[in-house]
Amino acid sequence: MVTSVGSVWLWVGFNLFVLAMLALDLFVFNREAHEIRLREAGLWSALWVTLSLVFNAGLYFYFGTEVALDFLAGYLIEKSLSVDNLFVFLLVLGHFKVQPSDQHRVLFYGVLGALIMRVLFILAGTALIARFHAMMYVFGGFLVLTGLKMLFSKEKEHNLEDNRVLRLVRRFVPMTNEYRGHKFFVREGGRLLATPLFAVLIVIEVSDVVFAIDSIPAIFGVTTDPFIVYTSNIFAILGLRALYFLLVGFLGMFIYLKYGLAVILSFIGVKMLIADFFHVPIHWSLLAIVLILAVTMTASLIGSRKTRALFRSKGTPP
Repeated sequence: MVTSVGSVWLWVGFNLFVLAMLALDLFVFNREAHEIRLREAGLWSALWVTLSLVFNAGLYFYFGTEVALDFLAGYLIEKSLSVDNLFVFLLVLGHFKVQPSDQHRVLFYGVLGALIMRVLFILAGTALIARFHAMMYVFGGFLVLTGLKMLFSKEKEHNLEDNRVLRLVRRFVPMTNEYRGHKFFVREGGRLLATPLFAVLIVIEVSDVVFAIDSIPAIFGVTTDPFIVYTSNIFAILGLRALYFLLVGFLGMFIYLKYGLAVILSFIGVKMLIADFFHVPIHWSLLAIVLILAVTMTASLIGSRKTRALFRSKGTPP
């Protein structure tokens, strides 16, 4: 049976907090469309990480070490996997030449849609595990296969013009040929038309569904508590937009991140597969995740520095 530390009031209070922060973000601090600078993105990223850690401290104080470590491990997993989303965001926004001042609006509604879809995924996953224990094996096997595929697959060039979702949107939704500022819809000639910005939003939303298929099973390998799964996911996603603007100039530094994520997914998958025979304590799981990320990030920084030095020695810009 799947149990939860979250009472009704905790669920209500947390969701009210999330709605309040989203409203503050959209209607107060980002009421006017503007380009998000590095300093602003850094402050928002620091704020979201701080709020996550404060929430984690609250879990420790009220529910103990085990629950707090579950949240922290889940948060680290979701945060790490969400970095992959940033590459997709960068690709989509760059391909469609979305103005920097309009990118925040697209990502805000993209994140809002992601929150709703994650809730549905979490509810579905929790219900399946509660009803069919064998789903843990299905999720575990899926994560191992995903990790191996990520580890050995080669990077592919993405041609967004061949994106099926984009073609479908353009086929069934009347659309203007050009952007209309930060608007998703405009009325012209008595007709309601979508703008290309709406198509960008749809592509981003669908890409998040694809990533959720990997990330949601991964956190169930850490805990099946719906409240911890939900809150760790939400905190990871809420900080995703600010993280995009903070890291957009540094994404090329994380050249080995894919391999670290592949190992984490495979590790969590194996943990789920052997759960009925051998229990891996949460503190060991957390330690393994932190070590994998630390090694990956250190290797990436060293590797990217050597790559830039090589380019400079040849007189070629990196």
